[in-house]
Amino acid sequence: MIGTLKRRYMVGAYYLCWMWFALFGMSLNLFCLPLLLVHRHSSVCGRAVRGIIRGLFVAWLGWFRTSRCLDVVWKGFDVPLQKGTVYIANHPTLLDATFLLARLPDAICVFKPALARSPAIGPAAIVAGYASSATGIDAIRDLAAQVTAGRSLLIFPEGTRTEQGVMLNPLKPGFALIAERARAPVRLISIRASSDLVPRGRPWWRPPDKLPARAELTLDQTWNYDPARPALVLTEEVRQRLCELLAPSQ
Repeated sequence: MIGTLKRRYMVGAYYLCWMWFALFGMSLNLFCLPLLLVHRHSSVCGRAVRGIIRGLFVAWLGWFRTSRCLDVVWKGFDVPLQKGTVYIANHPTLLDATFLLARLPDAICVFKPALARSPAIGPAAIVAGYASSATGIDAIRDLAAQVTAGRSLLIFPEGTRTEQGVMLNPLKPGFALIAERARAPVRLISIRASSDLVPRGRPWWRPPDKLPARAELTLDQTWNYDPARPALVLTEEVRQRLCELLAPSQ
């Protein structure tokens, strides 16, 4: 009986978290719609909206923590985080970007082109200066310029979430090309999470089978700029390090 009541509470809290996200997210995007017409490329507006997004994600994670339906553990984040850095992470859950954008300083991220067309996400993302994951030299040049200007860049090199039961998708070298052009360091963050915490193929409205769910984020290795290291070599080094970190404990 107690277990059933606890499960119902956890599921209800889980849905309330998403309702909270939808309410404040839609409000922010409605606010940003007119800014698309007059201040789309304003650095002042972009910085302000990034700050608002970060604050909302911090509050949202606080709600998760207070409701006790999600336990988020941070390891290594007690040190100052450097701006002008390309931060990369594996991508096991739908929530990964919200976790990291709540912690990284003045961060932009790369998102799927389809999200830019979504009225629930697109306006705020565009005004904030977030970038579409469209490939090409222009995208690499523009993102590198933002990193050079001192912003943090968050990229998931897998390009999409890993499916449940898969440790790591193949990594794309775009992050390494951006870091090479910006002459910026690359910092790795590993994410281990409950296997059913909204992986690829699982809809957000299906709560994890076991609540509270858990996510553990670890600030790991840094690769400083090295002109002698090709982007494909750096990508392989990152893949090997992630495989080490994500390997099942013996």
